[in-house]
Amino acid sequence: MDRQPSGRVSLEPQKEPFLGPDAPKSRAAAVEPIPKTVRPVTVITPLAQNNGKTFWERVRTLSRPPRRLKFTREGKYYLGITLGVGLAAINTGNNLLYLLLGMLLSLIVVSGVMSDLSLRALTVTRRLPPRAQVGRAHLVEIEVFNHKKRIPSYAIEVEDLRAGQPADKRCFFLKISPSSAQVAAYRRTPARRGRDRHVGFRIATRFPFGLFEKSREVTAEGDLIIYPAVDPVRLPPEREGRRDGGAATAARGGGDETLTLRPMRDGDDRRDIYWKKSTLRDQMVLRERARETRPDVELPLDVIRPSTASDTFAQTFERRVREAASRAVAHVKRGDGAVVTTLLGDRVRGDRNVGADPILRFLALVEPVDEAQVATARAERSARTHPLRTPARSTGGELIPFQKSKPANDDANVKPAAAGKRRDKA
Repeated sequence: MDRQPSGRVSLEPQKEPFLGPDAPKSRAAAVEPIPKTVRPVTVITPLAQNNGKTFWERVRTLSRPPRRLKFTREGKYYLGITLGVGLAAINTGNNLLYLLLGMLLSLIVVSGVMSDLSLRALTVTRRLPPRAQVGRAHLVEIEVFNHKKRIPSYAIEVEDLRAGQPADKRCFFLKISPSSAQVAAYRRTPARRGRDRHVGFRIATRFPFGLFEKSREVTAEGDLIIYPAVDPVRLPPEREGRRDGGAATAARGGGDETLTLRPMRDGDDRRDIYWKKSTLRDQMVLRERARETRPDVELPLDVIRPSTASDTFAQTFERRVREAASRAVAHVKRGDGAVVTTLLGDRVRGDRNVGADPILRFLALVEPVDEAQVATARAERSARTHPLRTPARSTGGELIPFQKSKPANDDANVKPAAAGKRRDKA
């Protein structure tokens, strides 16, 4: 169905916590499943293909033909018949054969012109889902907008190109009216975790006679993080005295337990009114909540590949990642705080409030590190985590240690002013 263009609206993904594929729909321990909202990728036009490229890359792009032409099976038969008629016309000199040859050649010219008009002034947009998971199907939306004022586009086929993977996902648009858009979607089930990199589109058409397939490629980069698969895990029962809200201590916080009651003052949140006591007197009574101190569940993950590792280490590592993801999601669904740690010092935490997305994203991108490169990996992580902690800087071959600069209003400047204030008060 065609729809008239309107102002571009930013469709940002809903940042809802992800608690796993089979999370319950209770208010306290779960959220909605994967939403159907999608996030748009930057709109791509052919004019934006040279951005960020070097000189030789731009030269290769300009030297590449803007259109690619491929014969279909019917087109090969048609070309053979045209060549046969042309040879017969030259050998016999029959005017009727020349007339027939001209008609056949004119159809080829008309096919080329009309197919080129169909491919012109088209803008393609890809909308990726906010999250995807191994073994679970997700939808990718493709929108094609026709900027031509009077000429529609027919039989447009858009092929989504991914780096290092075969192009097997296509969307077909029968007709795109002038100054309007068409939206289609394809379904894909990832087979492995990691970063799925989309590099562009291939736009093709066989309009009008199906004799040739004319296509062009445009650049459209987009990344989709594929979460590892999650299996159902049965956790051991909780210790006695622990409830779903978490254990509380004598400190104010945002837990579910009540710490104390006090009269309500201006600026207090009305959601914390304790109605059982507020109905007995004229003044509202506020409930102060206790802080939750439920300990986090630590899930260690070994990411070091031994020097004597066999060929089955990759499968073993993937099984570890899947088990860590399953246990983390199970703990978050129950209301616990889960922390995934590695021997390199990485720590990622997820709980009932933020969901399991930080943990699943970390596990989707984690890769094993060789035993000989552990020290280098730790140094890089330390430099990335604390970029300002550099031991020394080099100036002309001499190492000069960094010194912490003192603030302008140090103690020497502040004390006299404070003494002056005390004398004024006296």
